[in-house]
Amino acid sequence: MFRAQLHHHLTAAFAAAGVSLPEGFSIDVSLASDTRFGDYQSNSAMVLAKQMKMNPRALAEQVKGAFAADDLCSEVSIAGPGFLNFRISPEALAGKVKTILADDNCGVPAVDKPRTIVVDFSAPNIAKPMHVGHIRSTFIGDCLARVAKFVGHKVITDNHVGDWGTQFGMIIHGWKTLLNQEALKQDAIHELVRVYKEVNAATKADPAVLEICKGELVKLQQGDADNTAIWQECVRLTLEQLEKVYGTLDIQFDHYLGESFYNDALGPLVERLLKDGIATESDGAVVIFSDGASKPEDDPFLIREGDQWKPTPAIIRKSDGGFLYATTDLATIEYRVKEWKADEVWYVVGSPQQLHFKQVFAAARRMGYSTEFTHIAFGSILGPDGKMFKTRSGETVGLLEVIEEAVERARAAVDEKESAPDDAQRDEIARTIGGGAVKYAELSQNRLTDYKFSWEKMLSLQGNTAPYLINAYVRTRAIFRKLDGNVQLTGDCELTEAAEKALAIKLAQFAETAHDVLVDHKPNLLAAYLYELANTYHSFYEACHVLNSTGTVRNTRLLLCEATGKVLKAGLGLLGIRTTERM
Repeated sequence: MFRAQLHHHLTAAFAAAGVSLPEGFSIDVSLASDTRFGDYQSNSAMVLAKQMKMNPRALAEQVKGAFAADDLCSEVSIAGPGFLNFRISPEALAGKVKTILADDNCGVPAVDKPRTIVVDFSAPNIAKPMHVGHIRSTFIGDCLARVAKFVGHKVITDNHVGDWGTQFGMIIHGWKTLLNQEALKQDAIHELVRVYKEVNAATKADPAVLEICKGELVKLQQGDADNTAIWQECVRLTLEQLEKVYGTLDIQFDHYLGESFYNDALGPLVERLLKDGIATESDGAVVIFSDGASKPEDDPFLIREGDQWKPTPAIIRKSDGGFLYATTDLATIEYRVKEWKADEVWYVVGSPQQLHFKQVFAAARRMGYSTEFTHIAFGSILGPDGKMFKTRSGETVGLLEVIEEAVERARAAVDEKESAPDDAQRDEIARTIGGGAVKYAELSQNRLTDYKFSWEKMLSLQGNTAPYLINAYVRTRAIFRKLDGNVQLTGDCELTEAAEKALAIKLAQFAETAHDVLVDHKPNLLAAYLYELANTYHSFYEACHVLNSTGTVRNTRLLLCEATGKVLKAGLGLLGIRTTERM
């Protein structure tokens, strides 16, 4: 990575210039904010000069004079009060293009110290359909898992499905009294949802029905054979449909360890926490209070009311003996650390769960776990009116319905413009564009912000959309189709035109972007990079004739086209988006 190389050489230059870096100080190297002055820049001379009470430009001059990387940079310059600017040499750029073409990972280096990372995402509930609310967790989690694996980490994906809880008392009662077997065969989840809704309404109208449901739940918890069989069938039917949805989305999980997997561990866990003094009894419940080790404003077990800090404990066993999400999550942490040897666990869950995870992570640390736990939060998907995305009837929109709608709309566009000879190819192109459009609409957003769902924007061939990026990839392939295999690329690569160099530097930045995505868990950084790459490629394509050129110039431009196609395909693949050779 050029940024890493510049960091190395710049660190050496400061030392050669006789500048001692303060403890904890990190040399800054970033992309140039104005490419007229260079490809990369550093403000470190200005920052250090302020601390050392020196003239920043004078210090920058000293560092520039000591900078020795002629093979990497064709120019080192100083701008403004002391910005150091670096222009990557055409030779170094040409070498990077060839590395991208020769390397399966497109020149992206592996991490120095691989970690075992568990990624917990999607997590739908049993006996309920996946809906639009699952888009963010599912797509963000899948993308981060792909990127982490791509840069060399050991990644374990776990779908912590909601397969236990009070709703099963209602579902079991409804199964026994209201279930339509034919409807179950036609659409199992739809029928289970219907049954649940009817029973739930009945419990509110008649307390006796609620008591019956509670009794069915108790029987399930006690291992009753009939109720266990019904529960197992609900789980089987739901997982069957989930696999269909995930298959449509090209998403795979290593494990589906739901809440029920940890049932037997919950009681012993609570007793151990009581014994170790981490938890305590309070009004018949077992809770975890603050241990006073953190400042009140940093303590998740305290809440401010007026000018006072009051306890807000985590309940791990209710007064009636029931367990809660916090209990299950602590048992899950124990399993992931002990069985999978997790160095890190990422929870891709909505922002409203922030307090829950802060308490769970704090409790886990008090239990002695040094594993790095991260809550990767996200905002909401809104409808065009700026409100929560719903159907006209007020129902939550199903995820599969969103994908199918996107594919149908993409197929209509394909029928208008595509010259594919048969329906099978048109269907495949529509699935690629439609599915990719939904994913990219999500992953191109900052995960912490809400965004509006728009079919028109999502499927547009213009602007920052998946169809635009897929089309850029198709254009790289079209050049080679025109050659009809009559091309033998060589290693000759001489970058002379500004558009060639701009494309080469943008290609080189893929190596940096892939790692940057994981710094703050932001897939939108990768999406933004791919959009910039597509724009840079289109500018290159307009400025530089490829097929009409000859010799080394032609070979160089074909290498750039090939490298662009390879990086676009790899980058879109990390977003979970497939490509197509025609469009």
